[in-house]
Amino acid sequence: MVDRIGFIGLGIMGRPMARNLMKAGFPLTVWNRSRPGIDELVSEGAAEGDSAAEVARRSDVVITMVGDSPDVEQVALGANGIIEGAHAGLVHIDTSTISPDVTRRIAEQLAEAGVEMLDAPVSGGQQGAIDGTLSIMAGGKAETLERCRPVLAAMGGKIVHCGASGAGQTVKLCNQIAVAITNLGVCEALVFAARSGIDPRVMVEAVSAGAGTSWQLQNLAPRMVARDFRPGFKVAHQHKDLRLALETARAMAAPLPGTGLVAELFAKLEADGLGEEGTQALVKALEAPAGVEVH
Repeated sequence: MVDRIGFIGLGIMGRPMARNLMKAGFPLTVWNRSRPGIDELVSEGAAEGDSAAEVARRSDVVITMVGDSPDVEQVALGANGIIEGAHAGLVHIDTSTISPDVTRRIAEQLAEAGVEMLDAPVSGGQQGAIDGTLSIMAGGKAETLERCRPVLAAMGGKIVHCGASGAGQTVKLCNQIAVAITNLGVCEALVFAARSGIDPRVMVEAVSAGAGTSWQLQNLAPRMVARDFRPGFKVAHQHKDLRLALETARAMAAPLPGTGLVAELFAKLEADGLGEEGTQALVKALEAPAGVEVH
C-alpha cells in the first residue's frame, strides 16, 4: 500500500517538493497558511485539507516545510495542529531548519500522542527541490527512517541518518555554517577582482577549475555578476539559520568567529530591506565599503 502523504508549507521549497511526491505516485493532501500554494497544488491533483490536524488525519506521513522553530511548534502542537490529528502509525517529518532543542521537545510531545517524528532538513536550494536531488539529513529512529525512505527518496538524492532526534537539525546547521562562510569567500573574491580591474567572469572561470571552486562559486557567483538577486534561498532564511547555529554554539561554549561575522553581514542586509533577496545578495554588503559594484 502506498503511503498517503500530507504536506504543510508550500513556499519556494515546499511546492516543488510536494510536486515530486505526486510525480512519484503518492496520494497528497496539502495545507498552507496562504492560498496560492494550495491552489497551485490542488490544480495539479493534490487534495486540500482545512487544517494541519485534518491533513494529519488523512495521512500516514505528514511533512512540514515552514519558516522557523515557532512555526513548527504551532503547526505540530498548536490548535488544529498535527497532534490533534494523531492516529496509530502517523509519522511527522519536519524538513524545515529549526533549533535542535525545539525539535527534541516537539518529538517528545508527539511521541506521547503516539506519533513518530523525523527531523529531516534539506540542502540544495530551490533547484535541488525542483530536481528532486536534495541532500536530506535525518534525525530520529533508524527504523522510522527506513519506513519513510521511499517518501524521502522522491524528494532527495542523498539521505543520511545522522543520529537520534535533533541530529538532523544539528548537521543542517553545520551545512549552513559551511555554506555561508564559503559564500562570503566568493563575495570577497569577486569584490577583490572587480576592485583590481579584473573581469569577475574571468576570475570565476579560472578559479572554478582549481582548488578554490565551490557550489557557491559555480552557482551564486554568476548570479552576482549578472545582478540577479532572485531568491533560491532567501537572505532572511540564511540569517535565521546562522542565528540558530550561534545560539546552539553559545550553549555549548563553541566559538564560531567566522559564522558570527557572516551573520552580522546578513543581519545588515535584512535591516536594509533585502531579506527577500537571494543569499547571493551578500556581495552587496561588501561592495559599498569597497566602492565597487561587481558586474
